[in-house]
Amino acid sequence: MITVSEKAVDYIKALMEKEHHAPGTFVRVGVKGGGCSGLEYVLKFESTEEEGDQIFEDKGIKVVVQMKSLLYLYGTELDYSDGLNGKGLFFNNPNATRTCSCGESFAV
Repeated sequence: MITVSEKAVDYIKALMEKEHHAPGTFVRVGVKGGGCSGLEYVLKFESTEEEGDQIFEDKGIKVVVQMKSLLYLYGTELDYSDGLNGKGLFFNNPNATRTCSCGESFAV
């Protein structure tokens, strides 16, 4: 399962409205090879599901992830920070054994 914090819910809803996303748009999360720690997070808005997608809904936000990425992301919380170290969505991933200093890549 992938969950979404209250702060992330507010930010995602505001961003979807600002960018005029159509009804049915969801958040797709995943991982890909790269970054200084080996794996990079992927996050984007989409409206088309693919075969093998795993679908979660938390606090009114639909989150979709491919099964191969779910192995790395299971139990992750999508959160939002507006602090001095950077603003934006980030992943609280309990599976990550190491992360880079910027928080955009991780290793398991």
